[in-house]
Amino acid sequence: MSRGYGAISCAYDSLNGEVDYAAWADFAERCFDAYLPTRPSLVLDLACGTGTLTELLSERGYDMTGVDASPEMLSVARERCSENTLLLCQNMCAFELYGTVGATVCSLDSLNHLTRKGELEKCFSLVHNYLDPDGIFLFDVNSAYRFNTEYARESYQLEGELDDGRAVFCNWQNDYSEKRGVCRFYITLFTESEAGSGIYSRSDEEWSERYYSREEICAALESAGFELLGVFGSTNMRAPRKNDSKLYFAARAKK
Repeated sequence: MSRGYGAISCAYDSLNGEVDYAAWADFAERCFDAYLPTRPSLVLDLACGTGTLTELLSERGYDMTGVDASPEMLSVARERCSENTLLLCQNMCAFELYGTVGATVCSLDSLNHLTRKGELEKCFSLVHNYLDPDGIFLFDVNSAYRFNTEYARESYQLEGELDDGRAVFCNWQNDYSEKRGVCRFYITLFTESEAGSGIYSRSDEEWSERYYSREEICAALESAGFELLGVFGSTNMRAPRKNDSKLYFAARAKK
């Protein structure tokens, strides 16, 4: 069993077709308009994955840089993103840019994958370092509600179809320890060798996510030099509710 997003990279978008990336891009622009005097020109997409949000923001006129630790996911992103988009294979806790950016976005609970002690603070410090003065950091994390109900010890079966017509099936088994605050995901992927052949290859991966409370996140932001601007329960910037699956944060880099 491998760790990371190697085997699932080719099927990631097919299996996550319900994700509303346009809503996330709208959220980013709402925050730009609410908290910045002008929209930024340079934007970093941290943990950009297959680059869907990266390309959406590029199409809206932003000069994009994408950072992700998975070369396989970045390979998919390279096919999707424009030639002007810079893609870097780097870890969220150890990335380097060529200069500062006006905003950083980090979507789809990517920060929850930072499971070791001190990693969240290290990531926030790097984001702060590469933001312009008063630049903003936008991200989402999974809520306690999602870890305790939607993840817990539940299992899910997903199916999709690749661009070349091959079928793909995914079994997703969760194992959440509330005491440790860590959920392990055991992923089994079956990918058809040829469209319609009915012959499948199997691959297995394991991921982990840590639950971070709102208080932990706010403390880490403050320690890294950020000013909290808002915490929201949706991309529409409404107030959080008890049964929200995600929390959306906006913070400003104080320099």
